[in-house]
Amino acid sequence: MTDQDTTEAFQDEGPVRLDKTREWSMHNARGERYRIFISEPEGPLPYTGGYPVLYVLDGNAFFASLHEAKRAQERFQQAIIVGIAYPGEATHNFRRRAYDFSPPPGEPTDPPQGGQDEFLDFMAQQVMPAVARQFPVNHDQETLYGHSFGGMLGLYALYTRPGLFDHIIAASPSLWWADRYLLPHERAFSQAVKSGRVDGVNQSLSLMVGDQDSLQEQQDAEQLSQRLSGLSAYGLRSSFYRVDGADHMAVPFNIENRILRQVLETRNE
Repeated sequence: MTDQDTTEAFQDEGPVRLDKTREWSMHNARGERYRIFISEPEGPLPYTGGYPVLYVLDGNAFFASLHEAKRAQERFQQAIIVGIAYPGEATHNFRRRAYDFSPPPGEPTDPPQGGQDEFLDFMAQQVMPAVARQFPVNHDQETLYGHSFGGMLGLYALYTRPGLFDHIIAASPSLWWADRYLLPHERAFSQAVKSGRVDGVNQSLSLMVGDQDSLQEQQDAEQLSQRLSGLSAYGLRSSFYRVDGADHMAVPFNIENRILRQVLETRNE
């Protein structure tokens, strides 16, 4: 075969596309653009009358592997996966996520911080209603998954907006951030559950870290799990899992199937 024959043996069809997906463009109240990746449900509508939904932060990095893991296993195919992503090809938009997932700082920072409530408003008021308008959604099976800063945001959502999501998955959460700013929110949440002001029965949390995460991250997550375990008497389900052989950035790529099982197999009732 000549070089010319080799060159003509294929036709470039452009970038690889993920089957059974779609992409939306949405803007928050400040006009910031987001790419919203949708992994469409397959198969019949569940007996609940709605599809379970997994919302994935840092969708540029984590949506594709979760989508393919879901599609390859028939028992997971009825789920909707929604990736919250940013414009561009970078796996992580560090400037945007630093703002979206963080508390207000005491002084101006570069990159800017402090957009956690704006981001959760965007999720609650725009993204989640848009998904529900397009698909029948089981509002008792809506999960938020975040890694690192995203895991920190997930815990903030659990503590300050219980009920917005039924289940939180926090992988290697940055519990040390801003002098452990989440601790007062955690204490207030615990008291609200114990007093009955928050229904712990319909809330659950999964904490995951890598055994090669920093020792501080591992200890912080395990101690948080131990503190929250006392809320099991009030119905709150929580779990802690250490991922063998995974450092901080590898954790999300070692837990896709565990995430799908926890979201879709343990919440079918």
